Parts: sequence; C-alpha cells; structure tokens
Amino acid sequence: MPAQNIIVIGASAGGIEALRTLMYYLPADLQAAVFVVVHIGQSASVLPQILTSAGVLPALHPEDGQRIENGVIYVAPPDQHLVLETGHIHLSHGPRENRTRPAINPLFRSAALAYGPRVAGVILTGLLDDGVSGLWEIKRRGGVAIVQDPAEAVYPSMPCAAIEHVAVDYVLKVADMPALLANLSVGDRTLPKAEEAMVSRKVSEITCPECRGTLWEEHKGTIVDYTCRVGHSYSKLVMADHHREAEEKALWAAAVALEEGASIDESLAPQLGSWYMEQAKKKREHAAVLKNMLKDFQVTNTLRDHETSTSRRD
Repeated sequence: MPAQNIIVIGASAGGIEALRTLMYYLPADLQAAVFVVVHIGQSASVLPQILTSAGVLPALHPEDGQRIENGVIYVAPPDQHLVLETGHIHLSHGPRENRTRPAINPLFRSAALAYGPRVAGVILTGLLDDGVSGLWEIKRRGGVAIVQDPAEAVYPSMPCAAIEHVAVDYVLKVADMPALLANLSVGDRTLPKAEEAMVSRKVSEITCPECRGTLWEEHKGTIVDYTCRVGHSYSKLVMADHHREAEEKALWAAAVALEEGASIDESLAPQLGSWYMEQAKKKREHAAVLKNMLKDFQVTNTLRDHETSTSRRD
C-alpha cells in the first residue's frame, strides 16, 4: 500500500504561528514532500524564510515545472495558485477561488487528482472555509484528512467547517501533527477506501461577483460550491460574506446619491421654485432612512459574526 508522502497544508488568519510550530517538529528524514498555501494575495512573501528558520527542512517558492522532492517544503508564491501534477509543480495565475490567489482548494484538489490515496491534507486556523471542498476531494479519492483542533485555532472557522462537511480522520493540536505525518509518510496505517460520494451540478440563480457570468451550483456531499465558466469559485460561506459586503456598499452608494441629488435640487430652488426644495427635503429624508438601515445592518452583522464564532468554538 502506498504511503501518504504528499502532504498538503492550508492556512489563513493566524496560520503563520501554527505553521512554525508544525515545521519545528517535522523530522529531517521526512519521507514526504510538503506543500503549503497561506492566503497572502499579491503581497511579497518571506514565508519560506520563516518556515526554514522554524525547523530543519528547507522551504522555498517553487518554479513552474519544478520536480517534486521529499524533504522539501514548497510554499505557494504571491498571486499564484500552487497546483500539483504527477512528479512536478505547476504555478497558475488562474481565476481566484474564494476571492483569493493563491487559494487552498486548487492545491488540495490537484493533489487529490494527481496522487489519490498518497495525499494527506491538513487544514489549519483561518476564517471562512477555503480548503474544505479540496479536503473533501482528498477524502473522496482515498487520502487522509487532518484538521487542527478548533479549540486551539486562533480562528476556528476553517477547522470547524472541515469537521462539519468532511469525514475527517484526525483532529489534533498542531504540535501532535508532525509525528502523525511522519508515520503516514512511511505507510504506518491501513489506507481508507476512497469514498463513494455523489456530485451534482445545476445552474444557479446567482451571478459571479467578479465577472458576472453564470454560476454553476455544485453539490459535493453537504458542501455547496459556486463556479463560473471561467473558473472563479466560491464556497457558500464566502459567497454570503461577499454579498454582505455588496449589500452594504449598495446601501451607502444609494445614500450618497440621494444626498448629492438633494444638494443639486437645493441649488436649483432659488431659480426654479419651491418644487426643487421639496424634492431635496424628500431625498434627505430617504437618505436618513438608508443610514438608519445601515446602522441596523452593521449591528446585525456584528452579532451574527460573534454568534457564528462562538457556536463554532462550542
């Protein structure tokens, strides 16, 4: 039986310290290659230097087409997806997934497709749920799913979402993961069977937030993803988060437009009559209603964020 010698790790908010701890305990003779995605966006990254200094294994930003070697930590470069193909690495400037590039799902999904049961997927601390769909794909193809204990995670949303939607094999503190990964890399376990899981797809009523193209609604077990024809992809949680921002932005834009319209009408009133002043008054009243809606909107979202975080920790 093949060992899990392809280790893929995804982290977001709070992930640097978790990764430092994990790398500190990984052995120098690890019989596996390690691949890491952190949501760094387009920002310059010194993460390879940080991870190299944290442990005994070298970490680097790979080149496109670079061959995979055991005992090396490959870190997704800024603004590029890290994608695995058999024997080598591919860097992609493809569409953002869950509003980020690099994203965790492309790494996990490509690893599962290329290496099947040889993959161990790890989800660490982070907001929302990037990586959950990819971890589901790893399990579906016979790999191993490992998740940081939400009680330890600085931001438990990603670990909790993984536990909720994926048949996770291990829920561990980060310091306990390296020993498990080392054992998995030499085949110290019976491999699970690939999961039989239904995948269905239908056209969604929602359009893509980035390109306004048609979105497909994909059901993978209990996971729902939205993907457009060019490849932008969103989990249901990320889509909800995006629309929350869009709703607030639209309300502010409407309030500003009404106040600007009122100012224009007020400037016209001395020359063109009282009708314009009456219109200005109505527009300012409507703008005040929208501002009150925005206050309620912001309070509601704050309470929802707090309740979501609290319920997931519990």
